Amino acid sequence: MSPAAYTRRMAATYILALDQGTTSSRALVVDARGQVVGRGQEEFAQHYPEPGRVEHDPADLWQSTLNAARKALRAAGIGARELAAIGITNQRETLVAWDRRTGEPVAPAIVWQDRRTAPICEELREAGHEPAVQAASGLILDPYFTGTKVTWLLRERPDLRRLAAEGNLAFGTVDSWLVWKLTGGERHVTDYTNASRTLLFNIDSGAWDDGLIELLDVPRGSLPEVLPSRGEFGTTAEEVLGAEVPILAVAGDQQAALFGQACFAEGQAKNTYGTGCFLLAHGGGKSVRSANRLLTSLGAGSAPGQLEYVLEGSVFVAGSLVQWLRDGLGLIEASSDVEELARSVADAGGVTIVPAFTGLGAPHWDPHARGAVLGITRGVERGHVARAALEAIALSSAELALAMASDLGEPIRELRADGGAARNDLLMQLQADYLGCPVVRPRHTESTAVGAAYLAGLEAGVWAGQDEVEALWAVDRVFEPVIGEDERGGKLANWRRAVARTLRWAAEE
Repeated sequence: MSPAAYTRRMAATYILALDQGTTSSRALVVDARGQVVGRGQEEFAQHYPEPGRVEHDPADLWQSTLNAARKALRAAGIGARELAAIGITNQRETLVAWDRRTGEPVAPAIVWQDRRTAPICEELREAGHEPAVQAASGLILDPYFTGTKVTWLLRERPDLRRLAAEGNLAFGTVDSWLVWKLTGGERHVTDYTNASRTLLFNIDSGAWDDGLIELLDVPRGSLPEVLPSRGEFGTTAEEVLGAEVPILAVAGDQQAALFGQACFAEGQAKNTYGTGCFLLAHGGGKSVRSANRLLTSLGAGSAPGQLEYVLEGSVFVAGSLVQWLRDGLGLIEASSDVEELARSVADAGGVTIVPAFTGLGAPHWDPHARGAVLGITRGVERGHVARAALEAIALSSAELALAMASDLGEPIRELRADGGAARNDLLMQLQADYLGCPVVRPRHTESTAVGAAYLAGLEAGVWAGQDEVEALWAVDRVFEPVIGEDERGGKLANWRRAVARTLRWAAEE
């Protein structure tokens, strides 16, 4: 960065947060009071070339992010010269591969939801590798994670293996791709949180793991440099936004949301209701290995020699279930209509939906599971299906919370909720009922992007410490449980019975 640009940055107090998600890219401009003063958003196409496969065009990820950033700056009425820093948060586990010489993608991005690497995972599991993989990475062998996507791509494309041997192939999660584009190809980097979701990173040493890299047959030279979530990730090329701006934070979306929810103490938990649901609890400095097939990853507060851990459970389908009701079945015109339709009935009419569109995540980890709508009778109406969809989101998250409480050795006493679907009051009430604890919705439900802004702002000196960030977090509403233990237990038992019907369905074809 030039001396003049550095001086401007030190005098600026606005942060631009870039939130590259699964179905859209968003951007927020956040001021020193923690207020969002500008927003931008742009959706992009989803590609489903075969059953179980989900792809994005990397060019769409970049262009939609750039467009969202420009919209947010216009909405805030400021220029890039008034930004102190940029913070990036992103859909995790999605693989992007590009040619270092041209900066162009060499394949479609393989999305975190994609299931094509299930045979590779089974091959490794049957060979007895999963215990060692889990011990090093904190993860299990599942197509969800980035590493086996690299393995698959190199098996399918021998030309890419040659490109890697020449030193011209770059792999990365979406954050790496965005930083590469923002800096004009100057930096190939990632952060601890994203690296810890690849199956290639050792969460105890905080470095790429030679054994995992060899096991998955990944060219080490194609991987990015790994940095703490707060740090110098590069400077935007002036032509991108109109000024050089330092990129001072990168974090995977769920760890960014945990930070944005001010969950800084051990045991504090949040659930993000987005395309999927992602329940995270702060584990402090303890690397807890789950007995319930949950995941251990690194948190956004990690620094070299001072690693911070999070325990996580993932539900692959949540908001995308509501999108299916809208786009696939035509039951609603807009996703926000689902609450009114669900409130039109007193209950789900005996209907249970298991939305295993791309398999099941924690604690089942079954890539062969497929979705089911059970309990249909002639009296079932549109409202029952809508209510069953909201119940499915709440019940799958409640199942995760119980598993997490078992691993942590104590119940979750409060759940902080964020994401687009957290604005649905009925869903939040169902969640409190099925969890049996208060669900707290903050004023900012955009915790993912806000978390990236907080991280970048701390590094830029806009805020002096986490205590100032914690003071910015404020409650909108608290949802208290209103059903009893018997009803709660019955609901969870019925949910598990329905899930059992879907397991390994596609494996039986």
